[in-house]
Amino acid sequence: MERVQSKNLFNFPLKGLAEGAVAEIDAQIRAVHSSGPPAEIGRKINELSLKDDEESRSQLLSMIRANNTGLAMMVSSVPPFQEAAKNIQATEFKVPTSHDGNFDVLVEVYTPKTLVGRSDNAAFIFAHGGGCVSGDARESKPYLDWMALSADMVAFNVDYRLAPEAKCPTNVRDFYEAIKYICQNAEKLGIDPKKICIAGQSGGGYVVAGACVMLAQNDESHLIKLAMPAIPMVDDYAFSDPGAMTLEERDSHTVMRQVWRMIAADIDQQADDPLLYPGKASDEIMAKFPPTVLVVGEFDMFITSTARLARRLRRAGRLLEFVVFPGVTHHVCIWPAFRTGEMFDGTIKKIIQEYLHK
Repeated sequence: MERVQSKNLFNFPLKGLAEGAVAEIDAQIRAVHSSGPPAEIGRKINELSLKDDEESRSQLLSMIRANNTGLAMMVSSVPPFQEAAKNIQATEFKVPTSHDGNFDVLVEVYTPKTLVGRSDNAAFIFAHGGGCVSGDARESKPYLDWMALSADMVAFNVDYRLAPEAKCPTNVRDFYEAIKYICQNAEKLGIDPKKICIAGQSGGGYVVAGACVMLAQNDESHLIKLAMPAIPMVDDYAFSDPGAMTLEERDSHTVMRQVWRMIAADIDQQADDPLLYPGKASDEIMAKFPPTVLVVGEFDMFITSTARLARRLRRAGRLLEFVVFPGVTHHVCIWPAFRTGEMFDGTIKKIIQEYLHK
């Protein structure tokens, strides 16, 4: 494949600290999590992550899902997202799959009313966050309504199956099958087949990266104009020596070890499987990835893994941009006030405009 050409759109100065609006949002998040139920859930999550038995892991899963539900409830009440929903036509369809029993993958579709009836829309196929163990498509609707409207595209929100009920690679395969269905039915869905983006955040970023591996393995990356994993889980760095980790990586590594154990069917046998750890894909597979933009925060708990993936994709000629938001943690990056601010919103819209619409 030909090497992609970066437009070198972004070069945020990294200063090793949070400033301005980012610092204010970070302070808000810390205040929310410092007392009451959020603080108790956080304390319990950290406590359970240090235990290695099935009962503790089950309790940990419940706490993670409760935490995710709380965040989703807050996001749903954000005024800009609520306003965007008024201008969206919401529909859905299901994609039949058989790779892990017979299962229909739900795909919710959010079309700006101004784009209804057109046949040349850009597609934004999305995998929600939640570490692949929590969340669902519905919880991402408020943000995707906003994104679809502001970036002039149709959002396809894929409700892939979660671990531990469904083990890897079911999550990746669910998303891959949704991608293939949308590509094969582009005309019926009003989509320009030459303007398809796949994107996801956190656990959804992992699902997207895993789908990139599958597309590369099957020589199908030409189907995708742009891949955009954001703040993604991509490898087993959490199992390495915490002494060499950043503060945020060190604070989260015990939880992430447990999350990966929930996702894997057999974590030892799958240690080198790129559908579990996309960052371990071979150089040959990396060279067949779709054109990719990686997005992460300077203080994200996945900064080292994402930076390593960026370097490998750049060497392979498949990296369009590596965007690092200064002073931003994982929590800041998913916080509504940051999502609707110029740093994040302006960046994502520029990526879509320059690498998807053009």
